Amino acid sequence: METKDKKEQMPDVRIGELDQYLFGQGTHYDIYKKLGAHPTVVDGKKGVYFAVWAPHAAEVHLTGEFCGWEENAYKMTRLEPLGIYEIFVEGLQIGMQYKYLICTHDGRRLYKADPFGNYAELRPGTASRITDISNLQWHDKAWIEKRRKQNLDAMPMAIYEVHPGSWMKHPASEENPDGFYNYREFAERLTDYVKEMGYTHVELMGIAEHPFDGSWGYQVTGYYAPTARYGTPEDFAYMIDHFHQNDIGVILDWVPAHFPKDACGLADFDGQPLFEYADSRKGEHPDWGTKVFDFEKNEVRNFLIANALFWVEQFHIDGLRVDAVASMLYLDYGRSDGQWVPNIYGENKNLEAIEFFRHLNSVVPGRNPGVLMIAEESTAWPMVTGAPKDGGLGFGLKWNMGWMHDFLDYMKLDPYFRSYNHNKMTFSLTYAFSEQFILVLSHDEVVHLKCSMINKMPGLYDDKFANLKAGYTYMFGHPGKKLLFMGQDFAQFQEWSEARELDWYLLGEDKHRQLQDYVKALLHLYKEDPAMYSLDHSWDGFEWINADDNSRSIFSFIRHSADGKSNLVFVINFTPMSREDYRVGVPQSGSYKLILNSDDARFGGSGQEQPETFRAIKGECDNKPYYIEYKLPAYGVAVFKYAKRKEPQHRKSSGKAVQKTSPKKKTPGA
Repeated sequence: METKDKKEQMPDVRIGELDQYLFGQGTHYDIYKKLGAHPTVVDGKKGVYFAVWAPHAAEVHLTGEFCGWEENAYKMTRLEPLGIYEIFVEGLQIGMQYKYLICTHDGRRLYKADPFGNYAELRPGTASRITDISNLQWHDKAWIEKRRKQNLDAMPMAIYEVHPGSWMKHPASEENPDGFYNYREFAERLTDYVKEMGYTHVELMGIAEHPFDGSWGYQVTGYYAPTARYGTPEDFAYMIDHFHQNDIGVILDWVPAHFPKDACGLADFDGQPLFEYADSRKGEHPDWGTKVFDFEKNEVRNFLIANALFWVEQFHIDGLRVDAVASMLYLDYGRSDGQWVPNIYGENKNLEAIEFFRHLNSVVPGRNPGVLMIAEESTAWPMVTGAPKDGGLGFGLKWNMGWMHDFLDYMKLDPYFRSYNHNKMTFSLTYAFSEQFILVLSHDEVVHLKCSMINKMPGLYDDKFANLKAGYTYMFGHPGKKLLFMGQDFAQFQEWSEARELDWYLLGEDKHRQLQDYVKALLHLYKEDPAMYSLDHSWDGFEWINADDNSRSIFSFIRHSADGKSNLVFVINFTPMSREDYRVGVPQSGSYKLILNSDDARFGGSGQEQPETFRAIKGECDNKPYYIEYKLPAYGVAVFKYAKRKEPQHRKSSGKAVQKTSPKKKTPGA
């Protein structure tokens, strides 16, 4: 068992001069081990040491259920020069609730939750709880070691984005009125699903403590606390450990862009703006009604960078998806003229936020090789994934929002109009390798009257499913890592709501089950064939066959593996017109094996028999020296595999597709 020795001497958790110096410089990366509430022993007495940063306060008192919430029972001592308040209280127990009472110079008394607290009262309560995360149990040493050595660029990454509270629920009961799964139950059920489907990672929404379910976890009050909705910090650690033991990576949504104005939270923490910019033109998001972190302050930058390290180093998280990066980079984001303050050069770039990102993205993976920092950045800001030393922001990956918008615009169209919008599907290849991208179909695309993925599709019932199979295939064949939000892989009809579980009953219907089987086949093909991912960020891995067949709305291209041993030809038809004599150009002679066919009966297709292997025919097609003939169905998808030849042969072919083996075949993921 890989645990810390509980008998080892307890570290000194009290704030010292060096701690204050480093925090003041913005480089105390373990500050969460000093600020907050920490069980310890002082002068032979067991108790809890509390420390909080509140420089504008006149006084700070500790209060909680251990003193009947009396206001003046425990006055804290102020440390200079930073204005940190501390106190040690003997005899307190794990699980007890507490808050800091901030007394302001103008007579106000503010009850605040602990900014560094590791556990919180279940909402609607807002108190912090005493806990001890210094002895969490881990059994994932092999995973962490593998993570250190992995090549992130050349590995498969198919992410399943999940909101734990609404993925699956128990029936409501008196003991569990929300029906939430505990972290431990959730880990076991989700692991089974992820492994069966073929995802490589899960991305978890709404983990840091937040008061309002409807914010989905994007308005945080407890940055250092896994939400109590699903259990304790120990339960949360069990979940991560369980995922790792089953070779599943874990990414957390992380929100350093803004925080809510809730009275218990960070807003005006010590009676004045502390964590936020004092000038409301920089310190508030008018569209969101939230506060913006003050990236000029060393201590605030330290709070956030240490928080990123906290999740990675204390809870073994494999990556952080950084929310709303654009809102941090642009001073005028969501603001009209006169509502924002230019930088010293008169520009709209937030220079402090830029430096924050460079610092963050140097320190987190620098201390933890293999950990991913992912930017949800929605503009054309240059070099988001470029190295800080070269002027980049230093992220490992960037969400490809441009691809997502163009893709969805195209997929929503009636097939008649797709020929006039062909470039929406090809344009992304003009910049596909300018950054390290993830292609995303996230929760944001299936809420607020945007419709579920299946209901975005045009046509009647059967057409919708066929369209979605074609769209998902284009996504998985396109260069870049992948992300799908829960429910999309079995065609959830309703828009997503945090208040209810997914409509799992739909899997009792043929079309939904068949679509899920198809996505499963895609996922396993993606994960198991290096052509799908090993050259994701280079033109060496992608080759158009025909990008210009707009009149028929057919796309054909090749994916190559890094070693050249695996090569896949994709043909995708985005119209309800079948092509009985379709020809696709191929680069060499020889055999092409049909490894994925959307028309397979088990995927809801017609089940029309096709040869398993096709022989290339000599003759120019699509500017290639050979071609294969194939019966391409309406909305049909075909993926062929071939081995690259060093010296292509040029003998004549009979001109017919030759059935080399039985038409019965196995599809990846079967």
